[in-house]
Amino acid sequence: MSPADAKTLVLLRHAKADWPAGVDDHDRPLAPRGHAQAPAAGDWLLEHGIVPEAAVVSDALRTRQTWVWVAQRLGERAPTAYLDRRLYEADAARALAVVNETEETVRSLIVVGHMPWLQNLGMRLMSLDSDQDAALEMAEHLPTLGLQVFRVDTPWAELDGRDAALTHFAVPGR
Repeated sequence: MSPADAKTLVLLRHAKADWPAGVDDHDRPLAPRGHAQAPAAGDWLLEHGIVPEAAVVSDALRTRQTWVWVAQRLGERAPTAYLDRRLYEADAARALAVVNETEETVRSLIVVGHMPWLQNLGMRLMSLDSDQDAALEMAEHLPTLGLQVFRVDTPWAELDGRDAALTHFAVPGR
């Protein structure tokens, strides 16, 4: 695959979530701080010229709410999210399997999910030509609304490990 054929993968951790008493983890909403910070991820994507063509979002409430804020900022170009239950309580291998199912016609994909698999998947995918500063910062700590951007030069179905270059790591609104 030539550099002109490269695709973009964005891994986004949900914004700050609340811990209301008696609420199942899957149904935890964003905290007021999360609602305030989540739009910044959409702003960051726009500022960097990244508008995903497809979005796969964990079906947990906090990830869905995060995506709503991001999509609002992206406007009419925001894709409709595909909610995938497999991303809730996934591990890196399961999350990667979801990414591997992406149609090859999709040039840019965002996946909104959870720790620890988001950080583990990022670590698994990072190739040697990744931005070293971004890689070190992401490996050290992936806070809420942590955003990883990868250049993918292989077909989605073949993405496996050490074959995507981390180009950016950011925590929008921080």
